Amino acid sequence: MSVELFSPEGLAQEVPFRHVAVGTGSRTVCVAGQVSATSSGGPVAPGDLPGQVAQALRNVAAGLAGAGARFTDVVRLRFYLTDWRTEKHDDFLAGIAEVADELGIPQPMPPSTLIGVAALFEPHVLVEIEATAVLD
Repeated sequence: MSVELFSPEGLAQEVPFRHVAVGTGSRTVCVAGQVSATSSGGPVAPGDLPGQVAQALRNVAAGLAGAGARFTDVVRLRFYLTDWRTEKHDDFLAGIAEVADELGIPQPMPPSTLIGVAALFEPHVLVEIEATAVLD
């Protein structure tokens, strides 16, 4: 296995992600920010945060697969969400839960950051996700 995920003592243990990832390998895969677009570029689930999170993660998985990687190779996830408020947390996590088994997303997830932003590149886009993976 090229990625070890863990949460050292002294850091919060009851969070949906690991705090640290150690990747060993010779190839780094960076997946650019993925949104909830279909392969033809059409929007998916305008206004539906869980649906957009799920589709964006499917698109991240496609990007990873194109490089021969999977979510088990991911050392870092970065989520950008528009107009972030803590009331959106459950909807955000519901989108992840919807596809976690389908995509093989480790639970808890790799180290992850959620960044609230005013807007993304199109008004209907609620979430954008970047991933970094390490392969042997």
